[in-house]
Amino acid sequence: MGFDFQHMIELGPDILKAFGQTMYMIGISLTVAIIIGLPLGIVLFITDRGVFLENRFVKSTLGFVSNMVRSIPFIILLVALIPLTKLLAGTIIGPGAASVSLSVAGIPFFARIIETSLREIDKGVIEAAVAVGATPWMIIKDVLLPEAKSSIVQGITLTVVSLIAYSAMAGVVGGGGIGDLAIRFGYYRYDNTIMIVTIVILIVLVQIIQLIGDWTSKAIDKR
Repeated sequence: MGFDFQHMIELGPDILKAFGQTMYMIGISLTVAIIIGLPLGIVLFITDRGVFLENRFVKSTLGFVSNMVRSIPFIILLVALIPLTKLLAGTIIGPGAASVSLSVAGIPFFARIIETSLREIDKGVIEAAVAVGATPWMIIKDVLLPEAKSSIVQGITLTVVSLIAYSAMAGVVGGGGIGDLAIRFGYYRYDNTIMIVTIVILIVLVQIIQLIGDWTSKAIDKR
């Protein structure tokens, strides 16, 4: 079966619903990843060796947990987190349930991006802030975040793109969204039309997000 434009129109409501579910999952997981991942990434950086709040125990513990979660393939993480998903979402299927696993995967991913972004800051700037007696909070608020804001925006963009890919995989276990539509209609029913449409939607979505992210990053880059 090839591409059928009429068939695509008939599936229009299902496609729009799936797209909405995908955006819902990404919106929740990205918000959680930023709220928890941002401070986690900052802590990973400031507790590293040679930085103003050096703490090997905190650094190694958080680093180990972060690496452990990131080392687990997302499809396996989905299954492993079923008890937690059931506890938090009350169900193990649907976009709300998939958002739990997406959030767990997104937190350490974004945290490591933040840590890397902060490492790009000139150490002389941080040392100067410490020398004048700035408190750790002042250094974070007035030096680290402003200096790394362009890189952080790029990190958010990368995180969104990764979450889109993860959300498509969530369809394998009934997570809803574009991936679920591709699996149920495209793969199981051998429907090439829906497969092509879902692929195009994902490509266009990623391209738009990347363009917005690149433009925003350049616009706020003071260098």
